[in-house]
Order: sequence, then structure tokens, then C-alpha cells
Amino acid sequence: MMKENVKVPAPHAAENDPLGPADMVVGVLGGTGDQGRGLARRLGLAGREVLIGSRSADRARSIARDLPIATGMDNTECAARADLVVVAVPWDSHAPILSKVADELIGKIIVDCAVPMGFDRHGAHTLDVPEGSACLQAQRICPESRVVGAFHHVSAALLLDPSVPRVETDVMVVGDDRAATDAVIELADTIPGMRGIYAGRLRNSRQVEALTANLISINRRYRAHAGVRVTDVPRTPVR
Repeated sequence: MMKENVKVPAPHAAENDPLGPADMVVGVLGGTGDQGRGLARRLGLAGREVLIGSRSADRARSIARDLPIATGMDNTECAARADLVVVAVPWDSHAPILSKVADELIGKIIVDCAVPMGFDRHGAHTLDVPEGSACLQAQRICPESRVVGAFHHVSAALLLDPSVPRVETDVMVVGDDRAATDAVIELADTIPGMRGIYAGRLRNSRQVEALTANLISINRRYRAHAGVRVTDVPRTPVR
């Protein structure tokens, strides 16, 4: 792994954040794809103000019209206007899009749910990343942002299904900034059925991302929308 090029921001105290997690405007880069659109939908239903980002502002506006409390725009404007930005872009677009909006993301929380993954006749498989993981790549590209990994294992089909009132899954949250991981845990907790769980520092993000390929294999074999549940952790863990 090429960790020497990854600059880790200094820890922040939660009480020093100018905005509490409940006040943050959430931007979704790649918000017109299934995962981004699904997360935007659930966050909007939970009362969050959501900005939908896309390479095409027209497409983003079209998608946003069908979502609660959402506004569509291009990725750069989305990154500039949001307080917290979810990166839900395809893997081959991950580095190019983050590089383009890095200046707009300075000082902000980046929630990266991208997965370095490919498919062949045997199914899903993980891809090697020079930095070690998508999250570590994001931290290299955006060294002055607060990168958190989360929402990798959430089924887009369930997020988008209006007949599913609760998305019953835990969300593994990894990051080096305590206030940022706490904010993302709180964000996950606002979606009915979800629970955010701290799962370690960014150096552990590779394992969390890679588990997505296993879940896809499970879902294909059993025709399911499997998620992850962590046992023996209280609903409101001691922080």
C-alpha cells in the first residue's frame, strides 16, 4: 500500500464543529445512480436537505424532482454548496471526479461509499488500488477534507423500494476523525432501520469495501438483498 502519500487531517472535537450533524446539508456526488439516488431518497424522507450532483446538471435536476427535499445540480456546485458530501460514483469515475472538486471539499466531511470492484464470469471481485482502498485514495486526492467510509453494504434496491419502510442493516463507519465518524453514524441512524457502527480507522477501509463483493455473491446465490448486522453492540454505544 502507498500510505506514505496519504495526509491525515488533525482530529476535530465534535463540539467545535460549526454545524451539528442534524444541520448539515448533504450533497451526493453520483446522485443519479442507483446507490446515490437511493441514499438521497432515504435521507430526504428522514428530513435532510439533499443536493443531487451529476456530471449533467439537467439529469440531476430531473432526478431531484422525484425525490423529497432534493435539488439537482452539477457535481462541482453540489460539492461547493453541501456541508457533507457522499461519494456514490462508479469506481472508474472516483479519482477523476474527486480531483475535479477537491477545492470545493476542503474542510468538509467526505462520505465515501465507492467500491473498487470488477465483474467477470465468476461474479464480483475486488480490485487493487495503489493507495490501498477507495477511502485512502479519496484522502490522498483531498488531503484537507475529512474522509469517512460508510454505506458500502446497503442495497440500492431496498433504498429505492417504496414498499420497504425500514432498511434493516448496520452501516460500518471507518475514519480517522472522531467528530466526522460520529456525524456519519448519526446520519446513518436517521434512516429507519439503519444503525451506524464505528469500525476502525481509514487503514481498515480496504476490508470494509471488499466485503461488498461477498455480499453481492450472497445476493446472487440466494436472490436476496443481504446486509450486515453486528451483534452484541448496544443500540446507543458508549462513545
